[in-house]
Amino acid sequence: MNVMERHKFVVGLLVEQNRATVAELAQATGASEMTIRRDLEVLESRGALRRVRGGAVSSLPGGVEPPYAIRAMSGAQAKERLARAVVELLTDGETVALDTGTTAVAVARAMADRRLTVAPLSLHAAFALSAHPGVQLVMPGGQVRPEELSFYGHTPVQTFKDLCFDTFVLGCCGVDPVQGATAYNLDDVQVKRAAVASAQRVILVATADKIGRTALGRICSLEDVALVVTDAPADSPAIEVLRDQGVEVVRPLDA
Repeated sequence: MNVMERHKFVVGLLVEQNRATVAELAQATGASEMTIRRDLEVLESRGALRRVRGGAVSSLPGGVEPPYAIRAMSGAQAKERLARAVVELLTDGETVALDTGTTAVAVARAMADRRLTVAPLSLHAAFALSAHPGVQLVMPGGQVRPEELSFYGHTPVQTFKDLCFDTFVLGCCGVDPVQGATAYNLDDVQVKRAAVASAQRVILVATADKIGRTALGRICSLEDVALVVTDAPADSPAIEVLRDQGVEVVRPLDA
């Protein structure tokens, strides 16, 4: 395993079993114990775990959003597949609001060679979009959350009140048939709500682990969502409930 693969493995293992020893991690990854200790030091600095004598424990409570750097290491290929599926639903010339989060950044990267006007809700997505000559950027402005680099406050909310978009690509922390789309950070929720209201169509994109989950802040009901793009199994109970409620669910062909 390379460094990135080891970090992803360590974080994933701790999410599953909460605790692991240096010896266990070394044996599982094929790395030396000294290398594993360095990995744990780096991951602790990113807030992904807490080192304890002989190993590490998870520091990510279920009700707290994991740090951006940790989410960026998780499920990259799945997010790329979802991103391609989302971009295929867009028509050249559209005006698009693009949400925060690591899946949204994957969508931004997938917009290469497309002709779109895009208002990103984070600097991460803006940086990715800036490499695409066919994309016209509209920056909503406002204060910026550290690490997440998402816009929040009165300025972006007012921007979305003043503009009209064809599509809002909504990412979220949880999608529940009853609670709808939810997110952990309440400042982000306010901006997302304004973006939902500004768009004629909302495409909700969510990795399988978000389906059936509920976070603290409610963004919108599923009645506001035109369709959900996800890699969750087609026969999962949550997906069946969504379809029973009349929500269109799109799954990448290779999911």
